[in-house]
Amino acid sequence: MPTVLVVDDSATDRRLAVGLLQKAPDFIVLQATDGREALEQLELHLPDLVLTDLQMPNMNGLELVAEVKEQYPLVPIILMTSQGSEEIAVQALQKGASSYVPKRSLAAELLDVIDRVLSASQEVRGRARLIGRLTRFEYAFNLENDLSLVCAVSSYLREEAQRLRICAGSECLRLGVALEEALLNAFYHGNLEISSELREQDHRAYHDLAAQRCQESPYKDRRIHVSVKIRSSQATYAIRDEGSGFDPSTLPDPTDPANLDRPCGRGLLLMRTFMDNVIYNDKGNEVTLFKERDENVEDVELDE
Repeated sequence: MPTVLVVDDSATDRRLAVGLLQKAPDFIVLQATDGREALEQLELHLPDLVLTDLQMPNMNGLELVAEVKEQYPLVPIILMTSQGSEEIAVQALQKGASSYVPKRSLAAELLDVIDRVLSASQEVRGRARLIGRLTRFEYAFNLENDLSLVCAVSSYLREEAQRLRICAGSECLRLGVALEEALLNAFYHGNLEISSELREQDHRAYHDLAAQRCQESPYKDRRIHVSVKIRSSQATYAIRDEGSGFDPSTLPDPTDPANLDRPCGRGLLLMRTFMDNVIYNDKGNEVTLFKERDENVEDVELDE
């Protein structure tokens, strides 16, 4: 039964988050009112995940992320963001947080985000050894537009990054989050052509339309193409959908704190924060993500 530590100096916001978690019988919930109290809780009862506010007295969320990543690198952190905390949130993601949920979207999105991050974290923790030495590693998937397949390949890519020592365990978790966001974008926004603005306006309508289009042509007949190339210094992931595409130049700058809460910015922010480079093709239906191999991770001998 996973343990979640909720950290927030606002009693009202803390009760909201705790209440949502307690509705799911599988969670043990701990609480702290600021970063310092959270570190005391971590020392006494190591949780499986930390859910933290950003703006707090004594030790804020950014400082807490840095301390947790230093002392407990395998414990993932999810941020609860509110208006005015955007700049700190961007810094916290860059320092090691695994994901974030706007406070105004907690009821709709919190449990889904926690479930995804916990699943990824548990799988990363289970990987301890490299499978063997390779001279070259390339593979590709041609997926039906099926959400279960999207989740399966996301998990597989994260596992392979861990197995091949592309990055350390906690960083592989972040890599997995970035790839999952790219795959979900291909599924919902690419092949199903559903706008992220609809999700912002009506979470249920967004998923109802997705379920409907998964049964309708041409949406149900489209596929997602995933190509992976692993070399000694870099991993490259290309994800292409069969939708009509979009103009990549119209994308907002996700690193601008003013755009943190925009519905179309979350996935792109996580992708660009957790990967070393992200490039779209001119049509806007293919994204390529690059991850430089961590030199501090045990060497894998791959030819260029």
